[in-house]
Amino acid sequence: MPIDSIEPASSDASFRRYFRVSRGQQRFIVMDAPPAKENLQPFIEVAELFAKAKINVPDIFQQNLKQGFLLLQDFGSQCFLDALQAGSAAGLYRYALDSLFWLQGNIDIGSCGLPVYDESLLKRELGIFEEWYLQKFVRLDLNRSERQIIAATGSFLCTSALQQPRVCVHRDYHSRNLMVTAENPPGVLDFQDAVIGPVTYDLVSLLRDCYIAWPEQQIESWMRDYYQRLLEQDGISCSLGQFRRWFDLMGMQRHLKATGIFARLYLRDAKPDYLADIPRTMNYVLQVCSRYPELSAFRQLLHKYRLPRQRTDR
Repeated sequence: MPIDSIEPASSDASFRRYFRVSRGQQRFIVMDAPPAKENLQPFIEVAELFAKAKINVPDIFQQNLKQGFLLLQDFGSQCFLDALQAGSAAGLYRYALDSLFWLQGNIDIGSCGLPVYDESLLKRELGIFEEWYLQKFVRLDLNRSERQIIAATGSFLCTSALQQPRVCVHRDYHSRNLMVTAENPPGVLDFQDAVIGPVTYDLVSLLRDCYIAWPEQQIESWMRDYYQRLLEQDGISCSLGQFRRWFDLMGMQRHLKATGIFARLYLRDAKPDYLADIPRTMNYVLQVCSRYPELSAFRQLLHKYRLPRQRTDR
């Protein structure tokens, strides 16, 4: 396909790169996913699954799996994070929550073929925090007792996650992966890691976003409204208190993982910009720790080493 122009479209925390190409009045996104680093098949399969469920994902026009290229629909250059302000938040989050509700209610977890977010995967993700943030970034030499505290905390969080009703989970549903569109339903990106997992995972990813923080009162209001929608549609049968507990602990698991990933992006991949997000993610962790007596030992460990801590050397 002859093109008139090409320019970088966005950065990514993975090895994928994106370019915007134009031909006359048409614009497309080219995904460059090196086959040795990235597998395009999950992206293609989940895109088809989500599209059938009427989730607004980009159309795939052409694919070259051997060289690792996809030609995709262009949703434009404004993600939710760029558009979120006090005056726009209510409308944008309404669209995002509507899309999430549709995703959770319109994909049959029994036949979709997605992998399960099981205990081994949850614990592997928590291991990213210990390895890349505590050991390699902060350079802690943890003693046996401290390792036991971390392991017990991980088991506590995993138990809570596995107690929840299961739905289709996008697994990275936040303001950088939702695009503003003229039709209002957000353009949903970065869905290739979708799984069958806990009902609160995507909700807490969105409301306690790694890249933007909202007052806790506002988060509580959005969370309550979503809980009520699930209750009315028989998506859950638990109390609000139980749902909030699941929400809090699921968020803590995610934010520990994210903190480890941000450290890994800096140390392994030479992407320092994500360091600025560590204080936000760790602040979420500390807030949750303060609410649950079961997390007091872990909270004391974090305070002992005055975490979060920033570094600028490698």
